[in-house]
Amino acid sequence: MRRKRKLDHLNLVQFMDDGPVPTGFADIHFVPNCLPELAFTEVSTVSSFLGQSVAAPLLINAISGGVAEAEGLNRALAFAASRMGIPMAVGSMTAALEDQSVRHTFTVVREENPDGFVAANVSAGTPVEQTLEAVKMIGADALQLHLNAPQEASMPAGEGDLSFRRFLENIKAVVQASPVPVIVKEVGFGMAGEQARQLLAAGVAALDTGGSGGTNFIRIESARRTDSGTQPFFSWGLPSAAALVEVVESTAGSGGNGGTGPEVVASGGVRSGLDAAKALALGASLAGVAGPLVRCYYQGGKEAVLDYLLLLQHQLRQAMFMLGVSEPARLKCCPLVVLGQTGRWLELRGIDLYRLAGRCKNY
Repeated sequence: MRRKRKLDHLNLVQFMDDGPVPTGFADIHFVPNCLPELAFTEVSTVSSFLGQSVAAPLLINAISGGVAEAEGLNRALAFAASRMGIPMAVGSMTAALEDQSVRHTFTVVREENPDGFVAANVSAGTPVEQTLEAVKMIGADALQLHLNAPQEASMPAGEGDLSFRRFLENIKAVVQASPVPVIVKEVGFGMAGEQARQLLAAGVAALDTGGSGGTNFIRIESARRTDSGTQPFFSWGLPSAAALVEVVESTAGSGGNGGTGPEVVASGGVRSGLDAAKALALGASLAGVAGPLVRCYYQGGKEAVLDYLLLLQHQLRQAMFMLGVSEPARLKCCPLVVLGQTGRWLELRGIDLYRLAGRCKNY
């Protein structure tokens, strides 16, 4: 059953559009800098994540594994990650923990990218011993624990995990036992400020906001069902831009990371280098991409995956150049004007948008 579901996911992601909820990135506006005082050649995308240097603040986010068809995809993703010097996360490794015959669909990542930053991935409810096995299986540099209650509730009868009791307690135990930093990731329905604070208190090193607007797993699971019972929930979720701001603002000044809050990955509908620039300006350390890479792989193989990521990196440099910013960290000083539904949401949630619009006026 699990193998069929993973294969269904790969087949459906190729042809299903994003949304229907917008990501909110269109509501985020940079204040243009007509006097950047910078040469394009001076713009560098080199950044850092969880103490490691990365060539660009991009993450190939969790996609797949556990079925034969995923082996080639993961090899292509690892190839692109290695060529670009960026981190990647594998898809959920539960299948490999249950069946050793499919482990190669994950370990190919290390064959292709032996020295790169790779994150293992399991459910946040996975027992501690199994999470450690997942880390060891691929020599992981970090461990992603995913949260996906809306997806589980939307699966065909008999498939979904409908109990999330004691997940927070389990996350705390995993954090204490893990030899590598722990990232908690939402899978496309957004992480709100309240849960971000709970997770930070549990000791996690990074949060992946996984907002809505990109690949929609309620719609994907609905396509696998024989009824329309999940259709009212197609718009469920916290849009990516709003989720990112909520997480960053609610955890600022907390935790490790020099007292500045946890490291944050912005994912969910990041589709351009400009989206990535906006995410970084809002406080993210990395911008995560997943769905488009599946489509690239099936349309043009590993070279198409690499070309897409190189385009995102170039667009990010272009945005930085036009803003007069020579390194990604400086994007956090650029003033941002937040309008539309995203602005209204954040106002009602108590976020000071005037501060964002007026910050670092001399950047």
